Order: sequence, then structure tokens, then C-alpha cells
Amino acid sequence: MAERLHNALVRKTSSPPMNTVTERWMASESEGRFDLRRWIWPAFLLALPVGFLYSGVLALLVRDWWNDPDFSHGFFVPLFAGFVIWQRRQRLAQLPVQPSWLGLVVIAGSLCTLIVGVLGAELFLQRSSLVLLLMGLVIHFFGWSWFRALLFPLACLFLMIPIPSIIYNRIAFPLQLLASQVAATLLAASRVPVLLEGNVIQLPHMMLEVVEACSGLRSLVSLITLAIIYGHLLEPNLFRRAVLVFSAVPVAVLANSLRVAGTGLLGHYWEPEKAQGFFHTFSGLVVFLISLFLLFALHGALRMFEGRWKRRSTR
Repeated sequence: MAERLHNALVRKTSSPPMNTVTERWMASESEGRFDLRRWIWPAFLLALPVGFLYSGVLALLVRDWWNDPDFSHGFFVPLFAGFVIWQRRQRLAQLPVQPSWLGLVVIAGSLCTLIVGVLGAELFLQRSSLVLLLMGLVIHFFGWSWFRALLFPLACLFLMIPIPSIIYNRIAFPLQLLASQVAATLLAASRVPVLLEGNVIQLPHMMLEVVEACSGLRSLVSLITLAIIYGHLLEPNLFRRAVLVFSAVPVAVLANSLRVAGTGLLGHYWEPEKAQGFFHTFSGLVVFLISLFLLFALHGALRMFEGRWKRRSTR
């Protein structure tokens, strides 16, 4: 009898296997692992002041996406960033949660950036401060290992922010001149009399002015964003990803020059009125599709060239 009582007491005082949800949660927390259920309410409570603070900034940002064709791709950038984070969910679950107080420095810097942007009426600083704030929150609550794992999707969020007007104008005008020169060369090669004066192409029956909207910057920004997304999803090699992103610049310039040259050929051999209106708008879509095709063709050529190089090196 005494022996049975002793065994019962031992069973009650001994620790049972950790098979309940609560015990697994406690074990994961003691090991420094991430537990999503623990962060649901803190994330919700933190999103309230952040959303209130940046509600006006986000509203103007979405309005620019909707009204400015140059940055309509901004709708897809947050979705892509969220998809990348979801792809890395298993890797993130294995990372230790090691909060760092240095994240408060980044958070303070982002809030200072917001204040400077509001006082200076600079939308780019206001919008960039939101991305910096997200980075600071990740560092403060989860640590540097999480920040390194989330650096790419967080950095991609800068692609959704329109370029500042000062930088935009500095880029657009050289692109206007370059597109004018290339288009004039193509028209001259097609035996069309051409007189080039800056960004104005004078033809026998019409005059083409490569304005800021036709500089190619619209397709350039969208094409770079698409090259980053395409490279991440379909190209594991970092070198080929970089080549795709940098090649978006000459591809966009060439495609836009073809658009200008095509407008000149249509106006010269058909009617100048036919080169405006619907054709001009529709040709922008066609040229962007041509840019995508050139980007995909370049990717295929890179992979084929690398495959042949590897086969030759193994011989």
C-alpha cells in the first residue's frame, strides 16, 4: 500500500511530456523561436497608431498610383513583398527572436524623416519614412537575423514610391534627348528626311516633339520593377538577376525610340493626323509589350549561353 501511494505521488510531481499547445508555446518562447499566436494582438495594437500616423501619406500615395500612369505598378509592389515574406515563412519560423534596442534608433530616424518631410512638403521623405519605420520595427522586435531575411521584400517597397520631381526631371530630359537621337537615326536609316533640334524631330510633313511623357521614363520605372519581380520568381542566379535589372534601361530606351520612329514613319507615309490620338496611345502599350518580350528573350539567351559555357568547360 505504501509503495502504491509513493508511485502515485511520483507520477503527480513528475513533468508530463510537452504535448499541449500551451506547453509547446512556452517551450518555443524559452528557445527564442517565433510564435505567431503571441504576436497577433501586439501587431494589431501596433498597426493602429502606425495607420493613424500614416493614413494621409498612404491616401496620397494610392491616389498617385491611380492617377499617374508612371507609377501604376505601385499597386503590385506591396503584394509582391507580401508574397516573398510568405514564401520565406518556414525560414523565418526557424530564426531566433532576438530583439535589438538599436531598432529604436531606426524608428526614431524614420519619425524624424516623416517630420522633415511634412515640414518641407516633401512626399518622397514622408513615404520613405514608412519603409524605414517597418525596418526599425523588425529590428527592434525580432532582431537582425530577421532583418537580413526580410531585407529584400522591405527594400522592394521603395519601388512603390514615386521618384522625387527633382530627380525625375533630371532623368527625363536626358532620356528625351536620347530617344530623339535614336529615333532620328532610325528614321534617317529608313530614308526619311530628318532635321533634329534637341528633342524636336522635323519631318517633311510633320513635327515630332519628344516631350517628358514620351521620354521613356514611364516604361523604364515599370520595366525595372517587373525585372526585379520576374528575376526573383523565375531566376535563382543572382548574377543573371542583376543583368536583367540593368538591361531594363537600354531595353526601355530602345523600345521608346522605336515608338517615336514608328510615329514618324506613319505620319510621313500615311497622314500626320493618323500618327496622333489612338495610335499614339495604343503604341505605348505595344511598345511596353515589346519591352517585356525583349527582357524575356534576354533571359533565355543568358541561360542558353551559360548552359553552352558549362558544357564546353566540362569537355
